[in-house]
Amino acid sequence: MIEKIGNCRIVEEVGAGGMAVVYRAIQEPLGRVVAIKALKSSIASEPQFAERFEREARFMADLQQENIINVHDFIKFGGTMFIVMEYVQGVDLYDLLDGSEGLPSEIAAIITLQVARALNHAHFRGIIHRDIKPANIMVSYHGDVKLMDFGIARTDTLSDLTETGTGLGTPSYMSPEQILGDKLDGRTDIWSLGVVFYQMLTGQKPFADDSKRSVLQKIRLDRYIQARRMSPSTPRAIERILSRCLAKLPADRYPSMQALIHDLEDFLASRVVINYNAYMVNYLKDQGVLSEDKASEILATGAVRAGHRIVREDRRVLRSVGQLYAVVLALMLLGGFAIQLTWPSAVTAPTVAASTGVALSPSEAGYLNVIADPWAEVHVDGVHFETTPFATPIALNPGVHYVKLVNPYFRSVTKEVVIESGKTIKLTERMAMRRGTGDEKEDK
Repeated sequence: MIEKIGNCRIVEEVGAGGMAVVYRAIQEPLGRVVAIKALKSSIASEPQFAERFEREARFMADLQQENIINVHDFIKFGGTMFIVMEYVQGVDLYDLLDGSEGLPSEIAAIITLQVARALNHAHFRGIIHRDIKPANIMVSYHGDVKLMDFGIARTDTLSDLTETGTGLGTPSYMSPEQILGDKLDGRTDIWSLGVVFYQMLTGQKPFADDSKRSVLQKIRLDRYIQARRMSPSTPRAIERILSRCLAKLPADRYPSMQALIHDLEDFLASRVVINYNAYMVNYLKDQGVLSEDKASEILATGAVRAGHRIVREDRRVLRSVGQLYAVVLALMLLGGFAIQLTWPSAVTAPTVAASTGVALSPSEAGYLNVIADPWAEVHVDGVHFETTPFATPIALNPGVHYVKLVNPYFRSVTKEVVIESGKTIKLTERMAMRRGTGDEKEDK
């Protein structure tokens, strides 16, 4: 084994693949632990592999982003090449999924979100990864998610090193257009990330070989089995995200990685209220990947401890209040009491005058409840009242009102509603993505 590369002292070999060997090393005099990826000398003389290896180093050095493995140096020595990069203590997603029947939807969404942020950064710089798969995604013991291996990445300004068919990608994760050899853009990475997301949720790939058809045929021609059928706990919001990622035609997928990021953030906003890294560390501890002592050491910061305590206490309080309310309600029903549920805050909420402009009593007012997917600002007769989701219906004067739902990332919607005294009108709307129709001007 090589003992030293540049100013790095080799400690041990930690992995090997078809093209390269990876070592753990100490970078002196900083004393920093690094990983060194060495191109195998047996193929270093092949121009195609050597160029691809050097390209990977240049791409990764240019992509300085928290969810991408950082490159510190590139060295040519002894007839081969070495990439000196960040050393990540953790487990790759391939091993995390090994033997698993699926990850919790929140964990899968957090991992997908972090990878999407890495790819969004790369796409902005004109770089397409083209080989998104679990083995190229690392989850560190500190809860970070890191994207690796830009070996077959490409830009429009560089020639394609895979034209001969070597190293084209991993079949199960390839998009239909990648299989057909069509011109690719960032939406091919959206497909591949969707495949990984599906696999995390269900423990299986959406397309796999069988005795009748190859995986490449299935990707091009077949529909995948919905994740909810494979894993009934999969939320419908996640099912909608998957359906857009895994659309056969690129035009039917998310138009950009940023759009996918928005949907993942909306899904996680109400489900994970603590730091994502802390959430991931707790999951790794529960799975036995991290010991109790190691997890406690990582989480031993005041902010994280306080965050966990607040979440647990809030949930206990909410459960206690809910249980007390249920007991009181049951006793009242058994005692024959007539119960009238009202919305106290709605009484004092501003009302929109239908004709007279006079505020009404609770018995005279009507109410409007709005559910918008994913969310929207609610304007009634030109006045902004709430942003969904909200628990207390909006109190309005009886009569005709015009409700406008505004979300900067979707087309605005205007509805006419008729409010009646003492009744609640429910308005449900699924917002539609903008498609360059000029809605931006309308909203301003």
